[in-house]
Amino acid sequence: MDQTEKLLIGIENILSVASDLVQEVDRLKRVEEKCQILKEKLFLKQFTISEQDDFALALEGHSVKEMQDILFKEENTIKTQRRSILQKLNASSMKEAIDFYKKNYSQFLETLPILIKKSFKR
Repeated sequence: MDQTEKLLIGIENILSVASDLVQEVDRLKRVEEKCQILKEKLFLKQFTISEQDDFALALEGHSVKEMQDILFKEENTIKTQRRSILQKLNASSMKEAIDFYKKNYSQFLETLPILIKKSFKR
């Protein structure tokens, strides 16, 4: 076996290892995405379904009045649920609660309202 053949075999081995590494990186990215989704679901478990609805709408920037129209709830009910959310997150304002969520779960901002809005169809 001459030098060129050895070089070609070495290159083939390197390409095979590189291909395996690319596949493993893809697998690890999928695992990371699943972990992030589970982390988000765990975050949401601390809220009642109604609080989840309120929080999703707050993330979208809806006012209490708009929430009333969307959820068909009384203003006091929404305000009570928002206070409960703030208490559970140890936040002093809904802006602070939303900022906390965005900081820790920002890559799933689009999915939270989708995950929660399933409950609007009750």
